[in-house]
Parts: sequence; C-alpha cells; structure tokens
Amino acid sequence: MTLTLESMPGSSGYLDMYPERKISYFKNPYVLGLTFVAGIGGLLFGYDTGVISGALLYIKDDFEVVRESYFLQETIVSMALVGAIIGATTGGWLNDSYGRKKATLISDIIFAVGAVVMAAAPDPYVLILGRLLVGLGVGVASVTAPVYIAEASPSEIRGGLVSTNVLMITGGQFISYLVNLAFTEVPGTWRWMLGASGVPAIIQFILMIFLPESPRWLFMKNDKSKAISVLSKIYDFARLEDEIDYLTAQVEEERQKRANVRYLDVFRIKEIRLAFVVGAGLQAFQQFTGINTVMYYSPTIVQMAGFENNQLALLLSLIVAAMNAAGTILGIYLIDHFGRRKLALSSLAGVFVSLVILSVSFFFESSSSSGIYGWLAILGLALYIAFFSPGMGPVPWTVNSEIYPESYRGICGGMSATVNWISNLVVAQSFLSVVDAVGTGPTFLILAVVAVVAFVFVIVLLPETQGLTFEEVENIWKERARGREQGTQSLLEEGDES
Repeated sequence: MTLTLESMPGSSGYLDMYPERKISYFKNPYVLGLTFVAGIGGLLFGYDTGVISGALLYIKDDFEVVRESYFLQETIVSMALVGAIIGATTGGWLNDSYGRKKATLISDIIFAVGAVVMAAAPDPYVLILGRLLVGLGVGVASVTAPVYIAEASPSEIRGGLVSTNVLMITGGQFISYLVNLAFTEVPGTWRWMLGASGVPAIIQFILMIFLPESPRWLFMKNDKSKAISVLSKIYDFARLEDEIDYLTAQVEEERQKRANVRYLDVFRIKEIRLAFVVGAGLQAFQQFTGINTVMYYSPTIVQMAGFENNQLALLLSLIVAAMNAAGTILGIYLIDHFGRRKLALSSLAGVFVSLVILSVSFFFESSSSSGIYGWLAILGLALYIAFFSPGMGPVPWTVNSEIYPESYRGICGGMSATVNWISNLVVAQSFLSVVDAVGTGPTFLILAVVAVVAFVFVIVLLPETQGLTFEEVENIWKERARGREQGTQSLLEEGDES
C-alpha cells in the first residue's frame, strides 16, 4: 500500500475508503482504560486546584500569620504552580528520554511525598514546601497525560479522549470540594483535605505499572514488538496492518529528526515556531481569562459576594465545580463533532459575557443593601463555568497534544505546559492583591478584556485540526510557513468533512 496524505491510517480520506474501520469513543474498552489511568494525572491536577481553595479558609484559622497576610495566602496557593512550572519544564525531557510511563510513575512518587509533607506541616513554611513538591508532580503529569493519551488514540476520537483528561481535571476539582465539605467538622480539617490528595497518586502508580508504554514512543525506541502488541489491542486486524506499515515508514525519518532536536529549533524552524505560538498562546489565554482564579478562590469570591459562612461558601463552590465537570463531559462530545476552533470561539464569547456580569455584580454589590447582587455574582460564576468548561477547558490541551511533529512533541508540549503554569502562577499570585488594589469589579473587567483578545487570537491563528492525523496537522504548519494557504485550506476542509 502506497501511503499518501489522504490514505494514511486514521486520515479523513482513509476512513472514507474504509468506514467500517472507524472507531467510536466507547467501542474499545482497552483505549478507554489507558485514557482513564493516564487521566488520573489530570485528577491530581484538578484536586490540587480545588482543595486548596477550601483548605485555605481553615489554614487561615490555624495560622494567624497567614490570616493577616494576603501575600502568604497567595504564596500557599501559588507555590504549587512554581513547582508545576519546574515539573512541566523538565517533563518534556523526561517524556522523550524515558517514556510516558516512567514519567507518570515519577510524578506519582513526587506528588505522594508532597501530600504527606502538607498534611504534617507544623507551620506555613513547611506547608509551602509540600505545595512545591505537589506542584512538581502535577507539572510532569500535565505534560505526560495528554501526550500519552493522544499517542494511543485513533485520530477520529483523539480529541474526545484527550478531553477525557480534562474531565478528570474537573472531576478532581469536584471531588476536592466534596472532601472539603466532608472534613469541615473533623479536627485537623485542612490536613485531611491536603493529605487525601496522595491517595489517587498511589492508585495511579499501582495501575500504571501494569500498563504499556505509548506505542509511538516504543516505535521511536525501536521496540517494534511491544508497540505492535499495544496496537493490536487498539485496532482490528485490517487496520492494524496499515497502522504498523505507516508507523514503520515514519519511524526512521522521525528518528533522524529526533537526533538533531534542540530547544532553539522551536523558535528557529518556522513551522514549529508557528505551531508553538498557537499552542502556548492558547495555554496562556486559558489562564488569563481567569479559570483558576475562579477555581482557587471560588469560596473566597462567594464570601466577597456576601455569603460569609465557610460551609455555605464551600457548598456553593461545589455546585460550581459540578457544573465544571458536567460542561467538560459536553466538551468531550463537541470537540470531535463541532471542532476545536468553533468550540474555542463560542466558549470565549460566553466567558466574556459572564465576566461582565461578575464585574457588574461586584460594582453594585458594595452600594446595595439587598442580596440581589450577591446572587448575580453566583450566576456570573455559574455561567462562566458553563461556557468555559466545554471549550477553553479542553481545547488548549487537545490542540497541544496534536499540533507538534513527533520529534518535538515532548519538548513543545512541556514548553507550552510551562507557559500554562507560569500564566497560572501570575494570576493566582496577583488576584487577591489586584482585588485589594482596584476592587473586585474592575478585576473581572480586566479578565473580560483578555477574553476579547483571546477571541481575536483564535480567529487569526488557530487552524481546525478536527479529524486530522498528526501528519496532516504537521502539513498545515509547513504550508503556512511557506505561505500556501490554499493547501492549508484543503486540509482544513477535509477535517471539517470528517
């Protein structure tokens, strides 16, 4: 079989020729199992994001120095992000050098140790050390899970499967709020909240021991027999032969490229630079439109809106987290049917409206004696999550798992995840201070302006990658680098039709 761009296994042309070989989301339990176990890394990410928002309410009760310092509160939240930046930066190298499986196991060990340190912390400064360790584990996992899932996924359901990792993130946030509520009346409240985060890391470590390495990585390391063993559990026999032929044809070329891979090439080679700008830009805008401000500080925001009771604040935040998880489930369906680009644009439009509602509610809440503006703020939070979670939640991670050439996927994935964590750090470390300086209403208005800039960014730079193989996506950037927009458009149209 002569492989053309249209006849590559998994391409839109290939699936048109052999529709019986197309795989649906629930057709293969093995792929779903790989996705679920790898996605526990996302759950760790989400749990840590959510749990600190509730734990912080009780940490302030235990440590007077924390209660009196916005800077210490922000540092406790954001030190995990410092760790995540370091973890994401090294995660790409770990993935490419030692494989996706070993990188996952390493992240689990670091996270579990960090959870124990947090739970036993005698003062805020040891707690901050524990947050740093947890962040290191989360940072490595944030690079590894999307790449592992994408490389084991048939192209026609790749978006949905990678988005399942985002569902695990939002599911982790929801679970964290349940745990927060469960421990509100237990002695040592926040210690249990933070210490419980080590449990899923241990579970993933045990399960991951029994799972295989990514088949693409195995091919790159010339371990063809193990790769075929994994692929045989993903594809039926007819398609398996084509997938093996295709990967065999690609592996030598990719190996030669990988031998010359350097970090500077990301900026020196135009097509890789174009892809990285889009991938890193999406990750930055995901954070600068305020999602983790909402998730880290949602109980605090609820209290700012006039709901002073800790338990009520956590309960209302639990509802927000449940909406986040539900919206991500919707996103899993939409991302492979509606497309990445359209989903991002519709999401950002809704995010802008929601942030304006939040801004208006806080502008008028302080001058009103009625509680209507407090409830309007809760509505704004709910709408924000409803629009963000199906679109700007999964789209950046999905796009970053598929837009880079194989030889640069680990490096670029790690670099773009680092951009996400740095942006996350900037927002988390500055949110309460900005609120204190200019007020809550103006702060949300600033985020709304960022949403408009993000909308323009997506319109101008993000191509549609729905249903395309990795090689078709790579060709988009090559065509853009050479200025052949007509060739790019033909690929995009093929993706839209699939």
